[in-house]
Amino acid sequence: MTDRPASWRMPTPKQMEKLAAEAARRPIPPAAAPDAPLPAEYWESVLKDPRAGATEAEMRLRRLSEIQRHVLRVSCRRCERTVEIQTADAVRLYGGNAVWKDVAQRLLDNTCQQRTGRHEEDGCWPEFETP
Repeated sequence: MTDRPASWRMPTPKQMEKLAAEAARRPIPPAAAPDAPLPAEYWESVLKDPRAGATEAEMRLRRLSEIQRHVLRVSCRRCERTVEIQTADAVRLYGGNAVWKDVAQRLLDNTCQQRTGRHEEDGCWPEFETP
């Protein structure tokens, strides 16, 4: 360590005046008001984003035949187990008209490790993930 005082790192008053003058000369970009409408380009980019296709709630209520993903993944909030199944296999096992939410619950319940004996507490708590 050195015995230098902290003041050696500070700019001199003349340097500080010079920095302040340079900052005053730079133009400040106009800030949008908080209630100003967003530009159209922003909304276009949001809607073109592939994640804007369906919300989690809509995804859970879709039938297996309507889902375009190759792999479906569900995990348990309780035991943190994750189960993956290919969409084609899920359709073959449960049928194309089966709802993804019901299939996911069945997949977790078939291999559930949290059994207490009480109906209210038994089973896994599904959390639907996007692969």
